[in-house]
Amino acid sequence: MNIYKLPWRLVPNKIVRYPGGREIDKFRGVTPPQDDYRPEAWVGSDTRTVNADQTDDPNNGCAEVVLPNGERCYLFEAIQKAPKEVLGEKHIAINGEKMGVLVKLLDAERQLGLQCHPTRPYAKEHFNSDFGKEECWYVIGLRDDTEEPPYVLMGFKEGVTIKDFEEGYDNDDIKAMENCCHKVPVQVGDLFFIEAGCPHAIGGGCFVVEVQEPSDITVGATKPRYNRENMTAEELEEYKQRLLNCYIYDGADYETNLKKYKITPRLIRSGDWGTEHLMIGQEQTSYFSFTRIDAKGAVPFLKTGFLQVMIVLEGKGTLTCGDQVYDIKKGDELFLPYDVDEVVMTPADGEKVSAVLCNPGQVTYTFEK
Repeated sequence: MNIYKLPWRLVPNKIVRYPGGREIDKFRGVTPPQDDYRPEAWVGSDTRTVNADQTDDPNNGCAEVVLPNGERCYLFEAIQKAPKEVLGEKHIAINGEKMGVLVKLLDAERQLGLQCHPTRPYAKEHFNSDFGKEECWYVIGLRDDTEEPPYVLMGFKEGVTIKDFEEGYDNDDIKAMENCCHKVPVQVGDLFFIEAGCPHAIGGGCFVVEVQEPSDITVGATKPRYNRENMTAEELEEYKQRLLNCYIYDGADYETNLKKYKITPRLIRSGDWGTEHLMIGQEQTSYFSFTRIDAKGAVPFLKTGFLQVMIVLEGKGTLTCGDQVYDIKKGDELFLPYDVDEVVMTPADGEKVSAVLCNPGQVTYTFEK
């Protein structure tokens, strides 16, 4: 058995962060579903959380995998054993022996804090990271028990300046800082691209697939929460300037902002079997992409020349690869190595099955006319 020519099953995880987690349980069929302060699943991840060294697990954030031969290990360990077979030489030339992409399920019970993420040059200069953190959100579920309808904060309003934002920071007035941003109601199926430097916050009640650069760098909109009393005036000012200058002050009116950040999927292919749409691609970023397949009949996956991370969104069926057949259902997570043979997804009788396929950068697609 050549394990690199077959799909690998990922072991579901949940990361301790902030209030939430129930919708991930529901999605995976876990009963009873609970809000357990584990609101993020890091799917097919070889990225550690920024605070991993402060947890009980130095590999916190890294996903485990069950290989076709039954071996269970961290995905990064499997990559280290055969990087060319798992990642491909083209990918390694771009990203080294790393995934180059991070995929999450994220369930916000309450609004997350206003924040932004750095560009790659800013991340290198100020955080010693090769990766910034552009990201996108694909809304796959909404809670029905929130105080207000689910929403996101996204992008500065027209005319907002760094001085406006600084005033809110100096006064510890997070509401004033949030009011500098557009508040956008969301529905299931909405897709948003969040470029580096864009202020944003996921509102309470949103359950999303998040595809992003493989980084855990977040720049909030508030003064230091820890060790603040031990920081000198110079250190506090350095912190403030690093925060304020990470944000990019290119505000716009509501409709222009929405046009920039709310994305319409593009049809790649269709047939009696169903459809595949490009959700995020080169038009938005060169750092990652993903597609959605909605199948009512058997469909072979396109060969991208790169690894892929798969999440089954709806339905059930099978994946066939060579002489191996995998049962799949809503909530399943799989990793497809670079060397994988042709994979065919087939819905169960009378079913439809939908999945997202997430890629690192550089994957390109042609579109159906």
